[in-house]
Amino acid sequence: MIENLGEYPRGLEETIKFPLIEALYGRRARRFLLGAEIPDGPLKYKSSKAPVPLDALEQMLILNSCAGNTGWHSMIHRAEKYAPHIANYSAAAGGRTFPSAAGFHTSEIFYTDDFGVYFLPTRDAPSLVSYDNDRFNLKYWLEVHAARKIRLSDKRLYIPHSEPYMEPHNTWCVNKPGSTLIIPVADVAQHMLAILCFVVQNGYCIFDDIKGLPIPGLDKFSKLVDLNNPYPLTFIEQYALTEATSELSASCYAGMLMLQAMGLGGWMFDGIDRFSILGASGNPEVPGLGFIFNKNLKYSLPDITGLPGVFEGFCPPHFKTMEDATRALVKRKFSVGGPYHRDTAGPWKESSRIRSSAQMHSEEFIACVSTMAQYIYDTYERFPATVPSIFCLTYLQAHHLDLDFYDYYYKEGAYLKTHKHHMEWWRH
Repeated sequence: MIENLGEYPRGLEETIKFPLIEALYGRRARRFLLGAEIPDGPLKYKSSKAPVPLDALEQMLILNSCAGNTGWHSMIHRAEKYAPHIANYSAAAGGRTFPSAAGFHTSEIFYTDDFGVYFLPTRDAPSLVSYDNDRFNLKYWLEVHAARKIRLSDKRLYIPHSEPYMEPHNTWCVNKPGSTLIIPVADVAQHMLAILCFVVQNGYCIFDDIKGLPIPGLDKFSKLVDLNNPYPLTFIEQYALTEATSELSASCYAGMLMLQAMGLGGWMFDGIDRFSILGASGNPEVPGLGFIFNKNLKYSLPDITGLPGVFEGFCPPHFKTMEDATRALVKRKFSVGGPYHRDTAGPWKESSRIRSSAQMHSEEFIACVSTMAQYIYDTYERFPATVPSIFCLTYLQAHHLDLDFYDYYYKEGAYLKTHKHHMEWWRH
């Protein structure tokens, strides 16, 4: 149950009542926004209406759908090898609207609209949900997330509407006036470190399958890990990238389901060059979000590492050594606010007892993880070695749909009832 909705437009009530199954079968990429134009071809059309940006409520509902904190997650209850300790894989204590492998939660979202570029950090938030007499306090949930927004620029993110900055089928509709473009970004370097912690916690290590060599210095950890059955480095790095990508995609998919319920147009896609959007386009007139990157000419592509002071990857130059990065991850997991600190609240009746039952990473453990991580960085001059340190791929755009285009070209059923009545329900 949700608290009284009298102060909100009817559209919110209709959104809350909207069936999940209808969002699933009614989901479509609906690209033609108010003010758009397809200049030629069989679907040639020019909108007769001006762009209309999302209002604050519409936008926060979409943002919260993509990255909203949903209270404390339940963690992983048990692992055979170190029971009765609770599994200590997670890096975040809070859950979000999308899942993350083992509760690592290394991603955050950026977004842009007609009024600027923003960062919305939620991965380390405590529980941001509240109930009043068993009613979910939606107003609080929206307001507390809105308060976390950080404005990075007062102008829309500039991405030229041409190749190579975006794919040719998107030049007419992406990041146009009136749209909100959501950009989830993953710290794959941190995700890789979290996997190395997971590997060591389960008694394993890695070897360099690119060079066909064991990791130097691991022999001293023979009581901690099985040196005879290591995982290939590239296998573990593929895990890191694919798990992080799943997190980004699930974030956008959650937002896309909300588009259907609200009656907004838009779609999830990957047709913007990620180097351009993050800041490594090679063109000083297209700075993107301003992330810095490794310019090592040994590699064909730049390795983006972070946005200083905002979203920094767990690797150099943001950390002096990989041991420093490893210790930062351990701090995230075990310090105040982390998932394994006794004073972090939680969903259990005895949260302090359950959280503190996790096995703290020992100095030997930290040294083992750091040895592998530092070897990777020293050998390949980047971390991870074969996949990006910072990564984005899937985006979500939300906008107001121009129904006239769909009425002109499509049979009945091209959009949902929520789209048909959106302006009536949300703007009156």
